[in-house]
Amino acid sequence: MGNMDSFSKIIAGTMTWGRWGRQLSKIEKIELMNHCIGEGITTFDHADIYGGYTNEADFGEALADSRIARENIQLISKCGIQYVCEARDNTIKHYDYSKDYIVWSAEQSLRNLQTDYLDLFLLHRPSPLMHPEDIAEAISRLKKAGKIKAFGVSNFAPSQIAMLETMIAVEGNQVEFSLTADKVMYDGTFDDVIANKRMAMAWSPLGGYFKEETENIKRIKEVMTNMTERYSATEGQLLLAWILMHPAQVYPVVGTTNKNRLSAAVGAMKIALQLEDWFTLLEANQGHKVP
Repeated sequence: MGNMDSFSKIIAGTMTWGRWGRQLSKIEKIELMNHCIGEGITTFDHADIYGGYTNEADFGEALADSRIARENIQLISKCGIQYVCEARDNTIKHYDYSKDYIVWSAEQSLRNLQTDYLDLFLLHRPSPLMHPEDIAEAISRLKKAGKIKAFGVSNFAPSQIAMLETMIAVEGNQVEFSLTADKVMYDGTFDDVIANKRMAMAWSPLGGYFKEETENIKRIKEVMTNMTERYSATEGQLLLAWILMHPAQVYPVVGTTNKNRLSAAVGAMKIALQLEDWFTLLEANQGHKVP
């Protein structure tokens, strides 16, 4: 695997740093980067599409002014989604995984982030028109040129990864995973990650817990009351500790721009959930005993 052992266990997701969220100023971005690094969060997750293709350039400007040494951080980005917005001429949302587009997109991310290489480059979502040979050729070209260190995918099923692996090794898969979105534990995604020693990353690791008032979330909140006291932890920390207990050795991508919540996320790594508490939370979400 590339040099992904240098990645921080908690990854900072940058999707809401810009136009699609908090619209942080350059100074605020630099402060947030430094706060993350001070807490041991050194890996930053991007995608070309974030902020309607504006986030990476904004982050790159802040990074250039921050005096943060590039070798002390890791940058992840993604490509493939062609989105309908001001920055592109697209008439319909679609995916492009042609050789030239993959190479162009990676190089565009490098220019925007003002860096010479990406530590990890992901295909953002699977396309029905993916051709493993084209993808392999593009990725090999980028790797040979030193422009990307490692290659992975996001939101891919094991069969789609297997198809790519007829031509090229896939080193990681970033998927939706949380207590309230646990499908990847059952559909073979995490079995594939463990069996093939891929890096698993979880986007939206807190799920709908703080956003929704569904029946399952009400049940989880009931069992949480006693756990937050016993573990001297916040609900968010327990949700992360629950994820961290999975043998896929998941790296949560935490999307908050709140410094206290980022620090708390790092604290979740110290919580050792008891086995029965892990299953108590699972049962609360699913609404029935495990089969």
